[in-house]
Order: sequence, then structure tokens, then C-alpha cells
Amino acid sequence: MRRKTVSFLIRDVGMGSDYPVTVQSMTNTDSHDVVATLAQVEQLAALGAAIVRVAAPDMAAVPAVAEVARQSSVPIVADVHFDYRIAIAALEQGVDAVRINPGNIGGLEKLAAVVEAAKKADAAIRIGVNSGSVEKELLEKYGHPCPEAMVESLEKYVHFCESLGFEKLVLSVKSSDVPTMIRVNEMAAERFKYPLHLGVTEAGTVRSGTIKSSVGIGSLLAHGIGDTIRVSLTGDPANEIPVAVGILKSLGLMKAGVDIVSCPTCGRTQIDLARLAEEVETLCQTIERPLKIAVMGCVVNGPGEAKEADLGIAGGKGAGIIFRKGEIVHKCHEEELLDAFKSELENLLTEETNK
Repeated sequence: MRRKTVSFLIRDVGMGSDYPVTVQSMTNTDSHDVVATLAQVEQLAALGAAIVRVAAPDMAAVPAVAEVARQSSVPIVADVHFDYRIAIAALEQGVDAVRINPGNIGGLEKLAAVVEAAKKADAAIRIGVNSGSVEKELLEKYGHPCPEAMVESLEKYVHFCESLGFEKLVLSVKSSDVPTMIRVNEMAAERFKYPLHLGVTEAGTVRSGTIKSSVGIGSLLAHGIGDTIRVSLTGDPANEIPVAVGILKSLGLMKAGVDIVSCPTCGRTQIDLARLAEEVETLCQTIERPLKIAVMGCVVNGPGEAKEADLGIAGGKGAGIIFRKGEIVHKCHEEELLDAFKSELENLLTEETNK
């Protein structure tokens, strides 16, 4: 069961347990360049990002980030470090939320000024505490940036915001160490009532980062913890979205789009199933309607998956069948399978549209 949290809107996107878990990402363009940054925001939105974060590294970037927020189809979170005045300016100029680490913006007095600006703008604040940014006194107390230190750091800032009557908070406690990330979010989930942003920070390249993020984020979501997620991968942020969406779909937390089941192949496989599965995935990647597609290599698991799938392929010796809702609709040679599948997919989508 999903953990119950405070819920609210960030522009028109729901945040918290009253709404679906959302996918986030962050641009890596020059934040001073409105055209390039907006283009990347829209690319990420088209792939499935519901919220996008944009770095605001200096005061000169604020007007550009605010302009991106005005033009973008999704809410924009200004990512601010070190200078609380940047966060205030971004809020005053119309961003939908700010992300701050209170430990590096100069103390509670400056946090209070950011909170006041967020109140006036009816905007949200994401408070972030990473293992690499725990305050010196807490490191001395605990000896290292352990989950207890991170949660104690977060607790101070949450209670301070509450004392100011501000609860439009999203909390983020991240680590590049997966067990630490899991444990600290479990502790935060027990202690706080606010939405949690999940992510393994600095997870790495597409390959290693996908593994770490899937384990860390997926473990928590499977136990009802987490309200918005970001898969942090080195390089093009467009690579993050399919992984994040895949995590949600694998846990049944996102119903849109195609779920493809394909067997790993073995010595019984007598068609080029790997190529076929890749081609089917490419055909289906822009479909938003929830469908289950199966691409199976032999008769061991093929018939069983066929009964559960909306549409699929089961291979034989240089040939195969196309099944729909568990019924065989085509038998053809291997080289004809993809065209037959494509035709049946188009028919299925057309019929669903006309219902």
C-alpha cells in the first residue's frame, strides 16, 4: 500500500499519495540559453517526464529559467545552490518550484526568506539532503554521512518550515550508495508526512546507473515509499526517462504505454527472436495506450503468455504464429512475422479507437 502523504499541485501536476508517482529529469543545457533549454525540456516531456529541473547557477540565469517555465508544457523546478537570493528571484519571476539544500544557502534566516517567497508565489520547495552535503556538526556527531545524520539534517529544516506555516514540501534524501539510499528513505518515510523524491544520486553511466537506480528506486516503490523519481545517468538526460518509466511500469504504477514480454531465448529457439523483439519494441515505443505484447521463441512459454497478452508472436522452426487475446490469427514464415504483427497491431489500435 502506498504511504500516505501531504498532497498538492505543482502547477497542474499532482504531487503526493493522492496522485500517481511521477517521473522527473534535469536539463544539461546552458541554463542561460532559453531556446536550447526549452527544446530539451520538451524532449524530456515528450518521453514521459512530468516535471523537469533546470539549474540556476547564477543570478544571470534566472530570467532565462523563468522564461523556460513560462513556455514549457511541464512544471519547471529551479535548482539552486549556495545563494538563497537566486531561489527568491526565481520564485518571484515565475518558476513552479525551487530545489534547495538549506545546508549550503546560509542558514535558517535565509531559508525563511525563501519560504516567504514560495508562499507568495504559491510554489513548492524541494528540500534536498545528500550524503555529500551533511553539515559538519552532524558529521562530527555520527562520524560519517550515515542515514541517521541525513535524516536529522532534514528534520531540522522540515520543522523550521512547518514553524513558518509552510507545508508545500517535497523531500529528497539521496546517496550514491544504494543500501544507504534505501535505508535513509525508509527512515524519512517513517518520520515525515511529505512526498519523497527518490533517486540514487550520481548513479553512473547508462548501464551501471540503470542497475543502481532500478534496485534502489524499485525497492522503495515496491514497499509503497516514493512519490516522484529521477534516474540520474551520466550524459543525455533523455536516457533517463525510459528507465524511470520502465521502473514504474514493472511495478504496475504506470498503466500507459506498451508492456513487452519477451523470452531470453535458449537452445529451443529457432528464429532470430532477439532481432524480432527489438523491432517490435521500436514499433511500439510511441504507443501511449496500455497494451501487453509478448514475443516468445518457442512452445514452452509461448502459449501461456499468449493467453495473457493483447497481441504477440510465438516462434517455431523458421516460422511463427501471431496471436491476439490468446487466439491464433496468423501463421507465417519467419520473414513475414514482423509485417503480419504490424498489420494486426494497426487493426487492434484502430478498433480500440473506434470503440
